[in-house]
Amino acid sequence: MIKKAIKKIVGLALILVILSFFVFALLYLSPGDPAEKRLTSQGVAVTKEVLDAERQRLGLLKPFLVRYGEWLVCVIRGDFGVSFKDDMPVAPKLFTGLKNTTILASASLLLSLAVSFLFSIVSALRKNKISDNVIKLLSFIGNSLPNFLISVLLMYFLCIKIKVFPVIAAGDLKGLFMPVLSLSIPMTGRFIRQMRAEFLEQLKEDYVIGMKGRGVKKRYIVFNVLRNSLGHIFTIIALQIGTLMGGSVVIETIFRWPGIGKLVMDSITARDYPVIMGFVVIMGTIYVLINQLSDIIGRMLDPRTNI
Repeated sequence: MIKKAIKKIVGLALILVILSFFVFALLYLSPGDPAEKRLTSQGVAVTKEVLDAERQRLGLLKPFLVRYGEWLVCVIRGDFGVSFKDDMPVAPKLFTGLKNTTILASASLLLSLAVSFLFSIVSALRKNKISDNVIKLLSFIGNSLPNFLISVLLMYFLCIKIKVFPVIAAGDLKGLFMPVLSLSIPMTGRFIRQMRAEFLEQLKEDYVIGMKGRGVKKRYIVFNVLRNSLGHIFTIIALQIGTLMGGSVVIETIFRWPGIGKLVMDSITARDYPVIMGFVVIMGTIYVLINQLSDIIGRMLDPRTNI
């Protein structure tokens, strides 16, 4: 058991190192000079001597492998370096952004789950009835619309026409509503379709037919169907969390929500490589951990997967 756990941890660490190496290489090969970007944004006259001095200060003149090795050693020690943009430590920036993104993602996920469970159960129990067809249509529309289009439509109607919410999220509860809704609508559409399919599969199982034959009350049948679907549904939710964290980049930028997505978009524009690499490491770690955690919890909820 211990050997298996150690093997897993080593495997996860190796995945993160390979991921960071490829991203570091892509940033190294990508066009644009961080030193020139910084000097230009500060209004400094960019001469060859000034540019070379700035590149030297930022460590950009070192060979690729030396730069990557130094960065990796610092990250292992818990030091994400200093921002090229403003010379501030990267770690506090990332963790502040991650906290705001986690708030946004958690609120969106909870709202989606609450709506999805209710509508998918109703849809499965009333298969091919009017309510089922209406729910299927709404989930199809919600799933078909991209986040940014939903954001623009919501912004137009709720912020400009009705004026009940601010266009720019100020980081407070009122500002959270629009980004949450923009992320929740397409996610709810996907959840309803996937959960409905899982509930319908369960309703065909022999134990459900047997319970119906014995005259068991409907609420007990629904309870058993829900319990036996949890393993598969949890996997669906876990996979969606990764998509949610990545998808929040666009929404945070549109509504100016101060999350890690907006931070990294600003950093890409400024060629702020330390912040971008820190983002990759943190998001990669979250993805890997969520996948492993969902695998473990899925096996606990549904022991049949261990057979």
